[in-house]
Amino acid sequence: MKFFIDTANLSEIQEAQDLGVLDGVTTNPSLMAKEGISGKENVINHYKAICAIVDGDVSAEVISTDYEGMIREGEELAALDEKIVVKIPMIKDGIKALRYFSEKGIKTNCTLIFSAGQALLAAKAGATYVSPFIGRLDDISYDGIQLIEQIRTIFDNYGFDTEILAASVRNPIHILRCAEIGSDVMTGPLSSILALLKHPLTDSGLAKFLEDHAKAEAAAAK
Repeated sequence: MKFFIDTANLSEIQEAQDLGVLDGVTTNPSLMAKEGISGKENVINHYKAICAIVDGDVSAEVISTDYEGMIREGEELAALDEKIVVKIPMIKDGIKALRYFSEKGIKTNCTLIFSAGQALLAAKAGATYVSPFIGRLDDISYDGIQLIEQIRTIFDNYGFDTEILAASVRNPIHILRCAEIGSDVMTGPLSSILALLKHPLTDSGLAKFLEDHAKAEAAAAK
């Protein structure tokens, strides 16, 4: 499973890249705003800075919600770097835009997926990725992981090349369950990725090894 980081923070992206397990980045207007990035030129320069850090795909979201606007913005974004994936919302004109970009060979990520039907439409339109938001589904007492499983079954049934990108991942359990059921990608905060490192037995075991080593060194020095 690919690991994407869901942020526009350059320091976090660099830290994830340095960890050696990062496969890509996802962003959205909310994440850009969180970093204080506004204005077309600043946003474009920020995307360029992200692409300079990572080796894999970088999802950049359009702001327009009409077909012509999405095409115009998407082509501008795609021209910035070959790593850019144009992020398109799951709306009627968005489906049309997905087909357009697919025919042009431009990679896309259909965002705000909350049902298997939406994922199926996006896949048929040629989306490179679909992004089911599992955390937000959990918030309304719906099992987001179950949606990933349902989409996986449908895509496998019909041989869709579209990759399932589990979004709104909030903890290491989400990551592991997505891996178990065959999500192609997960995107989440750096904290969730780093949480996979932690286990109390690892900590206590390492402490014991170091303690024993220190005792052995002290005895040898006598």
